Amino acid sequence: MAGWGVRDIPGLGGRTAVVTGANSGIGYVAARELARAGARVVLACRSEERGREAVARVGREVSGADVEFAPLDLGSLASVREFADWFPYGRLDLLVNNAGVMALPYGTTADGFETQFGVNHLGHFALTGLLFPTLLAAPGSRVVSVSSFMHVLADIDFGDLNSERRYQRWAAYGRSKTANLLFVHELARRVRAGGSDLVAAAAHPGYSSTNLMTAAPRAEGRRVAERVLGLGTRVLAQPAESGALPTLYAATAPGVRPDSFTGPSFAMWRGAPAPSWRAPRTLDDAKGQRLWAASEELTGVVYDGLKA
Repeated sequence: MAGWGVRDIPGLGGRTAVVTGANSGIGYVAARELARAGARVVLACRSEERGREAVARVGREVSGADVEFAPLDLGSLASVREFADWFPYGRLDLLVNNAGVMALPYGTTADGFETQFGVNHLGHFALTGLLFPTLLAAPGSRVVSVSSFMHVLADIDFGDLNSERRYQRWAAYGRSKTANLLFVHELARRVRAGGSDLVAAAAHPGYSSTNLMTAAPRAEGRRVAERVLGLGTRVLAQPAESGALPTLYAATAPGVRPDSFTGPSFAMWRGAPAPSWRAPRTLDDAKGQRLWAASEELTGVVYDGLKA
């Protein structure tokens, strides 16, 4: 894994990938590099304007790229179902659950879920489940969920999954990222029990220069906070090109282990992809099973062909 870079991505001709939140940041870089390696890539984005701009940009940067835009709002289960119903390919080799929101003021999704939990976890749980038959149809398929080293901020509160009793934006973000890791852990366990060769893995970008850090203060009109965070990100963070490498490694490198967690090598902050530390609670079978059951109940999505 030492020094791994985009030059090490194997040829992906004949494979189909979906990347959520692919219009900017690490999602865009991941989609572009998968296309460069020969994959057909669907850029699943909430904004049609930004999604189509990203498709055009990939086309300019990668000659002959096979990319397309499809609308997907992870804050709406109806939109998730529409995307899955639209998906026109008989097999899906790679699903990158990348899209996310961070440290927003309290709000709810179209279905009434706390926004960070709803978008970062439940939306991707539903999407993966609805696309699962197409993933099983592809030998050696992969599901990669993008978490964060900030999962350390909070554990899952099963008594208040939607933060209705108490909301603290950074704790809610940490819980959603813990949920990403528990999802991968439980998915890997169930896949193993079912005898499938699908690989479920997780990755995180460290501290990367994307618009995620400034999105919340910009939306709230906190201009000073937006400028300070933007300056700090430019000075301290690694570029999105580097931040996308752990995701690309988990998605394409030979021998990636199920339930692995890949991140930057230096203090989980920056550097080449490397195995990343994760909180022991994200490897708890009982918590993973409990979150899975709660997610099925909340979304109404049950994974066809997967043993409990």
